[in-house]
Amino acid sequence: MTAFTITIDDAAVLAALNRLRQRTANLGPVLKAIGADLVDSTKQRFSTATAPDGAPWAPNSPVTIARYLGLTRGNFKKDGGLSKKGAARLGSKRPLTGESRELARQIHYNVAGNVLEVGSTMEYAAMQQFGGTQERFPHLWGDIPARPFLGLSAADKSAIDETVAEYLDLL
Repeated sequence: MTAFTITIDDAAVLAALNRLRQRTANLGPVLKAIGADLVDSTKQRFSTATAPDGAPWAPNSPVTIARYLGLTRGNFKKDGGLSKKGAARLGSKRPLTGESRELARQIHYNVAGNVLEVGSTMEYAAMQQFGGTQERFPHLWGDIPARPFLGLSAADKSAIDETVAEYLDLL
């Protein structure tokens, strides 16, 4: 391997390189900006019911729908059919959106040094992200399909590129 030295004698280039060195020594500010953007886009997935790659989430199972409608009164008529209230609740029911909507609310980011983590504080988040079978997890009332809500979409990647470019501000 051949080593060589480059000497730069241009004030503007040196200033740009010094800004780059200073800004990349502490990535915290740019990671916080990216984290805030990723939290917003992740929460948005709950209203579109889509994975980061754009694939729609698996629909709710009949068992989930029955349990959901059984949680509150007034969803059924005396003859067992759906009431107007029940039909409205059923029409607005999206996968991963339960009565409390806590999974969607509990998306957070954390920056530790030069590491960004985005996730949920809910203990069942991993099961929703990756899915699980009743055979492996006997306490489930049925198999749960993976419904990825964490990850990077194409739009997230573009936003990250823009944020980093703004952060470096080398233009």
